[in-house]
Amino acid sequence: MSLLIKLSLALNIAVLVPVCLSLLTGADGTLTAYGPPSPARGILLSIYLAILLVSIGLLFKPVPAMVAALLIVQIVYKVTTPFTVGTLGNPVVLSNLAIAAFHAFTLRSIFAHSAT
Repeated sequence: MSLLIKLSLALNIAVLVPVCLSLLTGADGTLTAYGPPSPARGILLSIYLAILLVSIGLLFKPVPAMVAALLIVQIVYKVTTPFTVGTLGNPVVLSNLAIAAFHAFTLRSIFAHSAT
């Protein structure tokens, strides 16, 4: 379980550092994936930064219940993105679904260990 928790948190960090930097700098591909700068994109950046900072903190003190809460929120928002975006063709939607699958595996492990 501990390894999966660390891997999920590391995955969040590995994905969110470049994503946040690209949103902050307007790097190539940002417009295609996230649309033009807007208040909505700024709010998304804030959410991503929150997930990034919480993931970093939990990597140093991985409390399973706190990790589970973070992953549940991420899984829900990532699985709903195809419906809210209206397509499976967006690269953010596809990566969200892949990450949600990995986090679901970690979450299952957390719940299995907490039940014993």
